[in-house]
Amino acid sequence: MHTGGAPDPEHLAILSRALDRLNEVFAALPAAPEHTRPEAAAPAIALQAVLQETATRMQDNFPYHHPLYAGQMLKPPHAVAQLAYAMAMSVNPNNHALDGGRASSAMEREAVAGIAAMFGWDAPLGHLTSGGTMANLEALWVAGRLHPKRRIVASEQAHYTHGRITEVLKIPFQAIAHDAQARMDMSALQAALDVGEVGTVVVTLGTTAAGAVDPLPQILRLRERYGFRIHVDSAYGGYYRLAGNLAPQAHAAYEAISEVDSIVVDPHKHGLQPYGCGCVLFKDPSVGRFYRHDSPYTYFSSKELHLGEISLECSRAGAAAVALWATMQCFPLQRGGAFAQGLEACREAALELHRRVSADARFLAGPTPELDIVVWAPRGASASEVSARSQAVFEAAAREDLHLAVASFPRAMFPHWPLQWDAERVTCLRSCLMKPEHREWVGEIWTRLARATDAVLAA
Repeated sequence: MHTGGAPDPEHLAILSRALDRLNEVFAALPAAPEHTRPEAAAPAIALQAVLQETATRMQDNFPYHHPLYAGQMLKPPHAVAQLAYAMAMSVNPNNHALDGGRASSAMEREAVAGIAAMFGWDAPLGHLTSGGTMANLEALWVAGRLHPKRRIVASEQAHYTHGRITEVLKIPFQAIAHDAQARMDMSALQAALDVGEVGTVVVTLGTTAAGAVDPLPQILRLRERYGFRIHVDSAYGGYYRLAGNLAPQAHAAYEAISEVDSIVVDPHKHGLQPYGCGCVLFKDPSVGRFYRHDSPYTYFSSKELHLGEISLECSRAGAAAVALWATMQCFPLQRGGAFAQGLEACREAALELHRRVSADARFLAGPTPELDIVVWAPRGASASEVSARSQAVFEAAAREDLHLAVASFPRAMFPHWPLQWDAERVTCLRSCLMKPEHREWVGEIWTRLARATDAVLAA
């Protein structure tokens, strides 16, 4: 599945025809010449000059769309999403209220229903957000309303946003230790539950640091005894529910996801969407009562539900909903389909890179990838030496046009590494192989990584 780069000339021609079709509905309106608007006075030559300068400024970026970019979670939007977003921007709908985004609100509801169905839910409350942070904020806000003054707990490997959000919401928070696979440690969780006053457990299905999948089935069994809510943060990993090549532990976690209370997933990560597009879902639609408010100058145009009535955000880009809806028409969220095959290709790429790292004496391998993130480091005698070499390889790889990432992990992640632990944390190399094309590019990535590593070790 091609995901990257700018639309080609044929795509732009398709967009032009789609805009013609869209504008047919406005053809009966009296002409309103743009030259009457002060900001429309810029001549074409000025627009061209500014856009050329803009393009030059934008050259100061890494090649996020290319398979040799294998660093952070930056997956290029599919052409259908780019084109649908651009088309919708000619109307610039606002999905806060139906008065500002009638068609795009309907498309958002359909797209959100499709995402919910992927998780096995048929009638949840949910909507799109500007990203995973806002989606998680809403989920934890509802959790706090349902269990006031009770703690929210999450793994130490969960996204840092949970600690920040609970601080903003003034909800007690506790980080739970993790095991050597970066999954939430069940003994540590049970110890926290035994203390009492835990209202919600945040379960991460796909940590953003190592791609770890928390053991949801075991946490569900603990819920039967302790009665807490479960919020799943799958902002990065949620779409892997569709993949057919997960290991048994991860597969079991995704199979159990329909039993939780709320879910967050980001279509702008694996869902082929441009930033920003997140999604929050609540299994119990009655939590909508916490959002209840009135806006007599906003919600007057229809007695139907306005999306702003079930969202903490106000103005939101309707174009994001249009782009997501269009993408889901091209690539339905079903196991075995083209979209799912793309996810499976990403995991295959990660497993292959991990296999090569594990077999090479120059490297220390991290946990076997559960999704598509690989963690490893160049071999060294001590934690500090490994950290320094990781940074050096990162910089040397960039000179080879191979763009990786570095990340700091605790000693507990690597009990098998034969190191002198002169520091409690170690800096590692990290690679997010989020493009299906990465499967075919692992050989080239490896060649450039080997050259960069040899240069560092020789120095």
